Amino acid sequence: MEVFMDDFSVYGKTFGHCLQNLDKVLQRCQEKDLVLNWEKCHFIVREGIVLGHRVSERGIEVDRAKIDVIDQFPPPVNIKGICSFLGHAGFYRRFIKDFSTIARLLSNLLAKDAPFEFDDACLKSFEILKKVLVFAPIIQPPDWTLPFEIMCDASDFAVGAVLGQTKDKKHHAIC
Repeated sequence: MEVFMDDFSVYGKTFGHCLQNLDKVLQRCQEKDLVLNWEKCHFIVREGIVLGHRVSERGIEVDRAKIDVIDQFPPPVNIKGICSFLGHAGFYRRFIKDFSTIARLLSNLLAKDAPFEFDDACLKSFEILKKVLVFAPIIQPPDWTLPFEIMCDASDFAVGAVLGQTKDKKHHAIC
């Protein structure tokens, strides 16, 4: 049996902690006969792409390369196009306030026996989703000295919640 594993990160609060943690992980890999592809390994970096997200000390953000693909999407002309667009956009739904509400008209086109009528309202929803993804916020790491806040919202067709903190009179989503 062969198992392939991809994208794991070793980190620490300081450079020294990072090296200690890296040493533990590499020792465990050696003990368990795990093979690493050194061409795909990146050591001691300040940021990188992990599971399709850019991760750095600033927080978690969308991968610009993936957002550029979404930004170039033409308006869908069939169900397959809607599925493709919503699949790409949905990957980053945690970054978008009211994603379900914005995507509702497009999602409705996927209902069984629903006619495919990509009208002006659908086009507007499509364009708004693209725009908010291009300007998606950074999900920041928590500041343990500040209180946590849960923001909830619900409607007849969607529900959502965000864990955040207020810093400098601005609310920030945190990871």
